[in-house]
Amino acid sequence: MAKLIYDGAGRLLFTKEMKEEYTLLMPQMLPVHFGMMKKLLECEGYKVDMLTTNHRGLVDEGLKYVHNDTCYPALLVIGQLIDAVKHGGYDPHKVGLLITQTGGGCRASNYIHLLRKALVKADMAYIPVVSVNLSGLEKNPGFSLTLPFIRKAVYAMMYGDIIVNVANQVRPYETERGAADRMTDRWSQRLVDGFQAGRGMSRRQMRDNFDQICSDFADIPVEGGPKIRVGVVGEIYVKFAPLGNNNLEKFLLSEGVEPVVPGLTDFIIFKIYNRVADVELYGGKWIKKFGCNLFMKYIEACQRDMIEALERSGRFRAPGTFQDLHKLVHGYLGDGNKMGEGWLLTAEMLELIHSGTNNIVCTQPFGCLPNHIVGKGMIRKLKDDYPYSNIVAIDYDPGATKINQENRIKLMLANARGLTQQEQTRPREEALRPEREPQLAHANI
Repeated sequence: MAKLIYDGAGRLLFTKEMKEEYTLLMPQMLPVHFGMMKKLLECEGYKVDMLTTNHRGLVDEGLKYVHNDTCYPALLVIGQLIDAVKHGGYDPHKVGLLITQTGGGCRASNYIHLLRKALVKADMAYIPVVSVNLSGLEKNPGFSLTLPFIRKAVYAMMYGDIIVNVANQVRPYETERGAADRMTDRWSQRLVDGFQAGRGMSRRQMRDNFDQICSDFADIPVEGGPKIRVGVVGEIYVKFAPLGNNNLEKFLLSEGVEPVVPGLTDFIIFKIYNRVADVELYGGKWIKKFGCNLFMKYIEACQRDMIEALERSGRFRAPGTFQDLHKLVHGYLGDGNKMGEGWLLTAEMLELIHSGTNNIVCTQPFGCLPNHIVGKGMIRKLKDDYPYSNIVAIDYDPGATKINQENRIKLMLANARGLTQQEQTRPREEALRPEREPQLAHANI
């Protein structure tokens, strides 16, 4: 058994010896993206299991060890991790728990401390908790994010975004049920095999893979005319994770609509941009701003490669760039609105409206105050400026029932079908033009 080592503050460290012996348990948020991230970690020599459990017991487990005033995503993630240790068949003395930290003011930065408190309460304080962050919040001798790994992770994120994007545009129309899912699995495995062989990890190879991904998904037989599109935005965990949103995308598909889910890339660029904005708004070291700008420009260049591949396909809609999103939100929110999803959430709703997806589900987890402000708090303003927008905020918390959530979405869809009939008689330009010019918000609040 690996020797337990603590730092000066009493934090249990994940050591190099543990890297050889322990299995790291990783919560799942985006199945395609995280599947590739898992493989990248394994290529670095870590033993990793991705948790896919999804049942009511996870909520109950979280409620045992997390204060009920804590945000819903924290409760779910911690409940899933502790449930895995208790009931997943692991040796509790040979597992570590992997969790991300954003480093911002959101409670996501505090999940790791909540998790350690929960482990103490569950008499499992001997289990190490490993922070995955780019902010230098915590370091462990047995776990580190090297520059080569970060570059590979950026590529995996891009591959995940483009696969999810094209699959969502094919799945509602496929003539053979499950064809898009099988193609997703095929490409995910092909990319993972490439990671192990060192392929697909250059810009040129990535652009070639982007084109081939678009081509293969475009070859899937489809039928029927365009369906009503429904965008999904909100707090990042409940926006993406089936566990967090009660399989929202699957439900939307069952209702005969096309889900449109903005990718992960914009959120990551947003988090890096916030470091730049901090220096501009509040002062700081120029070297920090320079380094963050450099990293941001690299990811933005990769994002442009993805967008250009979608545009070249002639088959798939392409999202806008991060800079496009930033321009859209001018006059609504300033750069200082950066806690949680910050101004990005409002910008994603604006992008969806401007790209013809007027129907939007805004996922709102309990306890996420920033998200309620820039999500639910901005809906009235957007509806005033874009009367044909159809936005509903859906609450996700331990006491919310799936049937109530789905009924509210069904009401939104009924309204969407009525609005679609009206909009067919109205020019597109008029539908997009605000009824009045949006007034400038207080800058940098």
